[in-house]
Amino acid sequence: MKPTLVTGASGFVGWHLARALAGAGHRVRALVRENPVPGLDVELAHGDLRDPEACRLASEGCGLVFHVAADYRLWSPRPEELYRSNVDGTRNLCAAAVRAGVERVVYTSTVGTIGVRNGLIASETSPVSLKAMTGHYKRSKYLAEQVALEFAAQGLDLVVVNPTTPVGDRDVKPTPTGRIVVDFLAGRMPAFVDTGLNLVDVEDVARGHLLAAVRGRRSERYILGSENLTLQQILARLAALSGRRAPTVRIPHAVAYVAGAFSTLAAHLTGRPPDVPLEGVRMARTKAWVSHAKAAGELGYAPGPVDGALSRAVGWFTEAARREAAA
Repeated sequence: MKPTLVTGASGFVGWHLARALAGAGHRVRALVRENPVPGLDVELAHGDLRDPEACRLASEGCGLVFHVAADYRLWSPRPEELYRSNVDGTRNLCAAAVRAGVERVVYTSTVGTIGVRNGLIASETSPVSLKAMTGHYKRSKYLAEQVALEFAAQGLDLVVVNPTTPVGDRDVKPTPTGRIVVDFLAGRMPAFVDTGLNLVDVEDVARGHLLAAVRGRRSERYILGSENLTLQQILARLAALSGRRAPTVRIPHAVAYVAGAFSTLAAHLTGRPPDVPLEGVRMARTKAWVSHAKAAGELGYAPGPVDGALSRAVGWFTEAARREAAA
């Protein structure tokens, strides 16, 4: 059996995908820089997406490639790093896949490249452009998705999946979404803004990747999501699961914007990530609500409710905090 390459297997979505692939009988090869892939028996290919030769060696002999790795930060002291990893890295890996003659590539994009509008449920066909992308992360992922689709137009058998906001256990960094859970559990979220997210169990996202590899149509995009929720509803669910009180004060976006501006300015001066990234505040002005109907109809994608994933996230972050306090 040819190996299946997964980039980002030491990260949140990538780890769950690698586990799902191994459980389905795939021989998994993981492209990693230095981090191991804990708890999984996978072949390690050490290298960096920004290095074309590393991508070539990692792709050699593979039948499937899942490109999950991304630089997911809402603030960076050097924004060009996001473009090098997300855009140039995608170009390097797709070129390597072409040279290696892989059977199919599944590229992990983001719901951030979907054309969301307040008051509307967006889909894969909702109008969108680079100009509509808020901040360097979303811009870099939009450009990376275009690179992937260009390779597909030139003959590479490539499918795009657009996960929404995955939640669950083993969010090791954590992601910006996981940071919401961490801050809530630590009592660092005294108020909230009027925004909305589509949450999805990270395990459903992993299963959606496998379905896309088998049933997805070349050059097509598939939203992998589950429930559209306001931030207030998300915090209420976290409160019910953790026993902590949910904040009841809603602050205007203008106030959040000022806080984000000062926090981001301080980050540029100190080099430490901001507590309130201005990019995140700008994104929060729009409820990122979408439909996964296309993935359901074409892939057989059937996500469950997110309460179980939120419960696993609460348990995992709580245990991680205990281990850190005991260290």
